[in-house]
Amino acid sequence: MPENSYRPFYCALLSSAAFLLAYLLVSSTGSIASLEPGLIVGGASRWCETVSDGMFREPSNTLSNIGFMISGLIMFRVLSSETTRKQQAFYGIGKTTALYAAAVVCLGPGSMLMHGTHTDWGQWADNLSMVAFIVFPWLYNLRCMGGWSENRFLGVYAIVVLGYAGTRWFHGDDLGIGLDLFGLSIGLWVISECLHRFWSPAFRLTSGLVGFAVAAAFGFSPLEIAQDPMSFWWVVLFWVPAVFAKHAPVTTRIYTPWFFLGVSTYVVAFLIWLNQWSVFLCRPDSWFQPHAVWHILAAVSTWFFFLFFRTETGAREMP
Repeated sequence: MPENSYRPFYCALLSSAAFLLAYLLVSSTGSIASLEPGLIVGGASRWCETVSDGMFREPSNTLSNIGFMISGLIMFRVLSSETTRKQQAFYGIGKTTALYAAAVVCLGPGSMLMHGTHTDWGQWADNLSMVAFIVFPWLYNLRCMGGWSENRFLGVYAIVVLGYAGTRWFHGDDLGIGLDLFGLSIGLWVISECLHRFWSPAFRLTSGLVGFAVAAAFGFSPLEIAQDPMSFWWVVLFWVPAVFAKHAPVTTRIYTPWFFLGVSTYVVAFLIWLNQWSVFLCRPDSWFQPHAVWHILAAVSTWFFFLFFRTETGAREMP
């Protein structure tokens, strides 16, 4: 391979190192640390770990986010060592593959800023990095079924992420309209993935019903949704994939083992997240933090999903 083929990897590596160095330098001055309302130094944080007066408000929960950066950097390293393939979009450095790897890398700094500083802007950065990652899979699926060009896919991605960034900054977590875009995007990924695998005209019309199963898995039963339609108005967005999935995908994927490993790893991580305050897991003064384990397992799941996307064939047929 030509030497300059590794340039994206080196750029990602240097950017990651520069962020860590900048954080350490600025944090050492004490100028970026804050405290969330109701918390005190020496007390337990929202995520169990004791709030520190050092460079990181939550040391373990902060440093565990390096796992995302490592996962994304490995992706850049693998992609940089390959040539692109006409039939397989996730081989070699291209706009789409670089975007996925960069989104994974950015999960690290985003979450580090929240757990490390306890600032409002740190929480914004964390939410933004999460959304920047989770909208990628379902938008990419819509590209495969909607006949989008790569540039259109990238444009729509930029509009969604930048629109979220601005709205989240001014209107908070629910964007001022009672919408959790990260949670919704998990449902849209599952719906669009089901459409990618089982597309038919009839299933396209009913695919939004899959979203109710996903919502139920996260604790929102169909009965609860029916009883409070104003709060759950966003379920109508379960049909967004159907609107754009105009035809069967031009690509095919192999789901075993990587997709199921990615889902399983994330589910285990989420169960730990749900129970991080339990008497069995929460030890505020320990370096072993359940939320840190959540970070590490979630980082592993991004790698499994990367390997899953690399099973895709038929990319040559996309615009």
